[in-house]
Order: sequence, then C-alpha cells, then structure tokens
Amino acid sequence: MNDPSQARLASSLSTVDVVALTVGVVIGASVFETPALVAGNTGSGWAALLAWTLGGGVSIVGALCYAELTTAYPHAGGDYFYFQRAFGDWLAFLFAWARLVVIQTGSIALLAFVFGDYATELWPIGAQYSPSIYAALAVAGLTLLNALGVRQGKHVQRGLTVATIVGLLVLIGAGLFLVPESAGQAAATGASDGGASDGGGGSFGMAMVFVLLTYGGWNEAAYLSAEVRDLPRNMTRGLLGSLSLIAGLYLLVNWAYLQGLGLAGMAGSEVVAADLMRAAFGAPGAKLISLLVVAAALSSTNATIFTGARTSFALGRDFRLFEFLGRWDADTETPANALLVQGAIALGLVGVGAWTRQGFEAMVDYTAPVFWLFFGLAGAALFVLRRIETETDRPFRVPLYPAVPLLFCAACLYMLWSSVAYAGAGALLGVGVLLAGIPLLALRTARSQEASS
Repeated sequence: MNDPSQARLASSLSTVDVVALTVGVVIGASVFETPALVAGNTGSGWAALLAWTLGGGVSIVGALCYAELTTAYPHAGGDYFYFQRAFGDWLAFLFAWARLVVIQTGSIALLAFVFGDYATELWPIGAQYSPSIYAALAVAGLTLLNALGVRQGKHVQRGLTVATIVGLLVLIGAGLFLVPESAGQAAATGASDGGASDGGGGSFGMAMVFVLLTYGGWNEAAYLSAEVRDLPRNMTRGLLGSLSLIAGLYLLVNWAYLQGLGLAGMAGSEVVAADLMRAAFGAPGAKLISLLVVAAALSSTNATIFTGARTSFALGRDFRLFEFLGRWDADTETPANALLVQGAIALGLVGVGAWTRQGFEAMVDYTAPVFWLFFGLAGAALFVLRRIETETDRPFRVPLYPAVPLLFCAACLYMLWSSVAYAGAGALLGVGVLLAGIPLLALRTARSQEASS
C-alpha cells in the first residue's frame, strides 16, 4: 500500500473555507422533505426539535472521528481505504458492493423523489404516480447527460447551495413572522383534534433516521482535512462551526414549520415547504419555493450520480469481477458503463418506490440499515488502526479518546437497530441486496486462489 503521507496536498484552506464547503455539502434537497416525516414520527413539537438537536450532536461526534481518519489516511477511497487497511480486502469489497447497489443508488432514487414531489406541486403529470414518473425522468435524463460528458459547472452548484440557504431563511421568516395567526391556530386545532396522534404513531428512532439523513454529507466534507492550514485548530473549528450553523438552521426551520403549520399540518404534508409558503404568501409562495426545491433536488441528484459512477469505476478497476465497470470512455471522458449500470439500478429502485407508493420514505428504508452498518464500522476502524498502526502520524486526534469514538459507534448501532426495527420491508430488501454480495465475494476469493496457485 502507498504511504498515506505521500498523498497529502498543499495546505491552503482556512476555517472559513471548511465551514463554507461543509455547509454546501450537507444542506441539500432532503431538508425540504424530511421535517414532515420527523413530525410524523414524534408525538410533540418539542420531541421533533429534540430529534434535530440530537442529530447535530451525533454529527459533531462523528465528524471528530472522521477528522482523525482523514488526516492520518488522506486517500481518495475514503471509507474503502480505511476498511482495507483495518479489516482487509473482503470488507472493502462488500463496502464497494453496497455503494453500488444500495447506498449510492438508493440516495440517487430518494433525491429524485424529492424532485418528483415538488415538480408535481408545479406540474402534475398523472394521478398518484406523478412523483415516480418525475423521479424516473430525472434519473434517466441526468444519467444520459453525464454519459454524454455534460457536467454542471462548479459555479452553478455553488449558486444552488446559496439559493437553498436563502430558501431556508425565507421559510424561517415566513413561518415565524408572516403566517397569519388564524392559520397557525387552525393547524394547532387540527393537531388537538387527532393530527398529533399521527405523529405519536411513529417512533423516535425512525425520526432520528430521517434527521441524520438530512445531516448526512459531513463525512464527505471531512476529506478536506488534507488541505487545511494549521490542521488541528482550523479543522476542529471548521467542523464544529459548520455543523453548529447547520443545526441552528435546521432547528429554526422546523420551529417555523411548527409555528406556521402545527405538528399535524407538518406530519400530514407531502410538500411541507410549499404548504408553509402557501400559508404565508398564497399560491405564488408555494410555486416559488417549489421551483427552488426542484432546482436543489436536480443539483443534488446530478452530483450523486457523478460521484457514484466514479466509485463504481474504482470498483471495476480494483476487482476483476466487475472490470466492465472500470472502462473509461475516451470520447466523452466518462465512466460510461458505470453510469449506465448505476442508472439502471437507480431506476429499478424508483420502481420499488412507485410500487410501495411511498417513494422517498421507501428509499430511506432501503438505504438506512446498510449505511449505518458501514458508518459504525468506520468508527470501529479508528480503534483498529490506532492499535495496529501505532507509528502512523496523526495530525488530529479525537479528543477524549476512547469515549468519543465509543459514543459514535453506540449511536451508529442504535441507528442500525432503529432502521431495521421500524423501516419494515424496505430495510429487509436493502440488507438482502447487501448479503447478495457475499457469494460474489466467495467467487472472487476462489478465482484469486486459482490465479495464485
């Protein structure tokens, strides 16, 4: 294996850069969908706000663990590289398989469903399947664009991130200051007349699954640590500052939803941002925020398709069993095969969401158990690597070790249990697809033994 110290890049990023980039990665289209689902799984407004507060805390604890891993082992493979060093090729293979068939493709499908829900608010194209039709069109269209070599510019991505944050600020102002008092009272009355029971019918564990999905992405942003000046100080300040800012925004926007719609109004909404803006500004407000969410969802979906195909390409380069994924199209400068296979799997998952008629929720159910399994294993890798690679330089060390990484692993175990216990058939499907990789691993091992004998 290459010495990770040789992979370090020029230190050029400041605390402000870390905050800006982390906020840009984390805040995406999901924040316009999940608050309604969190409200539907909690019995009161304060419990919903508690869930968002705890989500910020868990994210900060996890970010500290990833800061150590990424500074000690700066590598483009991320978790794949940590698993390879700590546990061997077998776990790295299963992680790469999970990325291809569950985690990344499920994320593409769920983001496409966010697009579908809000596009339907603007231009419905059918009855109950309109969100699924839009989701399928988004996956197929963006996959084709990427396969042809068409890429979004970085300035467009940054602009959409700014627009997303502006949209959140508008929602906060609308819910806290502009929704007529009569609308808030009507929503509260609806909750007292039985709407709150909808929230009580869920579970706090499942609410946390949706919350932490919305906080997701900071683990990708932690890869910036190889390029940060004065690493221990700036990385710590950057991670704590960005996640504190994100948690503050999430708490404020959910407080605004509760003030403007009430718990029952949130829980019963499929387009909660549009419903809040409709209450504040009427139909034009709902249209405006729906347009914003459509743009943000397309941006997030496109970025996930782009990065997912690159990890599938790496899988094909490392494992002969999937070598067809590792072919690069010189004409379009894209991993065309990886894009097409990824798109086909994501379209299949859109079909699953359409069949269940739950769309976004079905994809969360499908991806969450597998995601939390490997997230917890990344925390375990920190312990293993500290024990077996004592000479490795660690520019940043997790404070209060081993308590902080133990807390992170415990949180991941709780989230794994919650996602399996409450997600239902979707969770079983995701786990089953992951387990299907074990025979492939056995086949790869057998072929490797034959080649070496």
